[in-house]
Amino acid sequence: MIGLFFGDSKFPKEILKKIKSKKINYTIIDLTKKKIFKKDKNSYSVSIGQFGKILNILKKNKCTKVLFAGKVAKPNLSKLKLDLKGIYYMPRIIKGAKLGDAAILKEIIKILRLEKIKVINSLFFNPELTLKKGIYSKILPNNNDKKDIQKASSKLSKIGKYNYSQGIIVRNNNVIQIEGKLGTKNMLKKCKPLRGHKSGVLVKLPKKKQDLRIDLPTIGIKTLVQCKTAGLKGIVLKAKQHVLIEKKRCINFANKNKMFLAIK
Repeated sequence: MIGLFFGDSKFPKEILKKIKSKKINYTIIDLTKKKIFKKDKNSYSVSIGQFGKILNILKKNKCTKVLFAGKVAKPNLSKLKLDLKGIYYMPRIIKGAKLGDAAILKEIIKILRLEKIKVINSLFFNPELTLKKGIYSKILPNNNDKKDIQKASSKLSKIGKYNYSQGIIVRNNNVIQIEGKLGTKNMLKKCKPLRGHKSGVLVKLPKKKQDLRIDLPTIGIKTLVQCKTAGLKGIVLKAKQHVLIEKKRCINFANKNKMFLAIK
């Protein structure tokens, strides 16, 4: 039995589809805002602060392994529902919340480890959703694009390990936008196209010292569409350290719109 901590995004749905196709027994801990898995008979809607309830659900269903997928938003600590275990672990969660979403997840993983529950890679069942190094589009990055990619990668590497930023936009060797806590979608909305031609890149890389089992940079067709609207020429991801939803559709869109999709 596998325990599935599911947050918001399309990624959890892809995992669930694969698990069902393989007829693997599962239990969902639904941490989505709108409780989108509530109709699944194996799903439990709980507050992230109800650790006693979460642990009881996992142990009752004999889940010795779990995975995390999707975005788990930073909770409103003043409105958080707590049980006795939640109160016991609350100082850790408060400390993590001050550092950001990734820190909260790391604290949860530490708590699970204490309870003898192992966390596995979010791509364990879906290795097809990540790509090896290479260019997956007909359009290739030119020298100016490569300079933008290098600048973006360098800038992201200097950002603090608990920062929200997994994404950055660089155009003509200038940093245009850095991803904030509202995510890539909000960042791309702020990016305006140049007249007459595409330029600039979106680079999404894991955070510094990130636990690569969870919270990997994720893109899908909506990201590609937004990049086109923003006038960007391409997207760059880290090999085997990302999630690409609807791969064929994304590559076809990039080719049709003369954009590049590069994995470094």
